[in-house]
Amino acid sequence: MKQYLELIHTVLNEGHEKADRTGTGTISIFGHQMRFDLRKGFPLVTTKKLHLRSIIHELLWFLNGDTNIQYLKDNNVSIWDEWSDENGDLGPVYGKQWREWADTKLVSHWDDVSKKVLYERGYQFSGSINRDDPAKTLAVFTKRFDQIQTIIDQLRNDPDNRRIIVSAWNVGELDDMALAPCHSFFQFYTRKLTLKERKAWLADNDPEAYRFSKCEEYEDDEDEHKALTAGGAPERVLSCQLYQRSADVFLGVPFNIASYALLVHMVAQQVGMVAGDFVWTGGDTHLYSNHLEQATLQLSRVPHDLPKLVIKRKPDSIFDYKFEDFEIVGYESHPAIKAPVAI
Repeated sequence: MKQYLELIHTVLNEGHEKADRTGTGTISIFGHQMRFDLRKGFPLVTTKKLHLRSIIHELLWFLNGDTNIQYLKDNNVSIWDEWSDENGDLGPVYGKQWREWADTKLVSHWDDVSKKVLYERGYQFSGSINRDDPAKTLAVFTKRFDQIQTIIDQLRNDPDNRRIIVSAWNVGELDDMALAPCHSFFQFYTRKLTLKERKAWLADNDPEAYRFSKCEEYEDDEDEHKALTAGGAPERVLSCQLYQRSADVFLGVPFNIASYALLVHMVAQQVGMVAGDFVWTGGDTHLYSNHLEQATLQLSRVPHDLPKLVIKRKPDSIFDYKFEDFEIVGYESHPAIKAPVAI
């Protein structure tokens, strides 16, 4: 995770003092990017211990479309407690936007052509708005978009599509959210694996099948690709880029990197691809003024080797994973470093 330590160093040495919403104060840079090859290990920060339970349960909570903290509390995860109301509700935050982005359209009650188009697009009639003049009555149509299911379908059916995107930045609902989305937008990208990459995957994941394939003679590369497919080697690699408009470098960013790396692995498994690169892009990338000593302590520590993620089963859908399905093998870290959360 030298990329992450380099980010801390950059913010400490090049950051500018800025005021912020919490009143804490930060030193900040604008625009930074890190790239993690998920085939070389799971990008879990090792210069301090991370709370894996919180990372995994929060992601499952997002994918379930939940916006109440009760599930998190039931699983001893407290990371959203400070923002919830007395009932545990957070408003239409990540889970709502990922799974039920809502849209409303108004058309003339008498415009049968427009109404037919909306029906064909999956909108439902939800009522009418009556004006003083009956001729101006409006029909209300609504539709909810499951962005996660949509990207799964796109990856399976149209993997070269440049619109495989999930957005949490719903301008119309920001005021109703307990906290505006920090990790606000992510995009998937796939490409075909080369013959060399497919053979390397088979060698790592099914050595017996790889040894068998080496004994075969092939007329050309296409013939060998077909044999690798028959042997279960994936044909494509899946990468993801996240845009994080506000990045708390010490507390939030290590958590976000691990969470999205996990999501890429889960999506790749569901669509039969290999997890490739996770690209993290930060907007306002900052260290809070009361995190500077902790960040400096991290820089004094030597990173350990990256661990490996093991997913123990393949559920029927992206929404059916359980906490017990994941194991991080070989995670060795320095002790945790406590720091206050800016609310």
